Amino acid sequence: MKQEIEFIKFNPTQNMTILVQTNHPAESYPHIASQLMSYEHVYAEQVGFIERSMQQGAVAHLQMAGGEFCGNACMALAAHIAAEAKLEQHDQMHVVLTASGTEQLIVCHVKRQTSGYDCQVSMPIPEQIEQRSIKYEGMDLDIIIVRYQEFIHIVIEVEEFDETMKRRAQALARLLGLTMGIS
Repeated sequence: MKQEIEFIKFNPTQNMTILVQTNHPAESYPHIASQLMSYEHVYAEQVGFIERSMQQGAVAHLQMAGGEFCGNACMALAAHIAAEAKLEQHDQMHVVLTASGTEQLIVCHVKRQTSGYDCQVSMPIPEQIEQRSIKYEGMDLDIIIVRYQEFIHIVIEVEEFDETMKRRAQALARLLGLTMGIS
C-alpha cells in the first residue's frame, strides 16, 4: 500500500535531517524513517515527526523515529517554524518545543540571516560526561562521551572534517553505542 508522506529536508550542521509533516500512526515511524533515510529514496541521517505539543507554552512536539533527543532536528524544526512565521531578515525569535528523549522544554533561539537561519538550542542535561583517550583505526583520539538515558553523543575534535572523518565518527559511535548497551 502506498501512502503519501509530506516532509522537509534540512541540513543543520552538515547532518541531513528529514522532518515529516503529515500525520501517521506512531508505530509506523520506524518503517517510514528507514525508507526515507535510505540511499534509494531521499537519504538522511535521521528522521523526526512533527506533532502537536500537549504541553502549554510549546508550539510543537518533535518525535524522533528512534525516540531519542536530537538537537539538530530541533534546530531544523525551529528554523521551519521561523520560516512559516515569515521571520524577516536579521530578526530573531524564540521557539519552544517538546521533544522525544527529554521531559525538558527545548528553547531554540532562531535568527534569520541573509541566507538561511542561525539557531541555538537548549540541550537536555546529560546523566554523565566523561573524557577518554582511545585508539581507533590507528589513530589516538581524545573523545568526550555525553551520556543520556537512551543515547550518547560523542565529541571528537578534528583538524579537518571531511567525508572520511564523518564515516569514521559514525562507525565509532555505533561501536561505542553497542559496547555501552545503547543502540
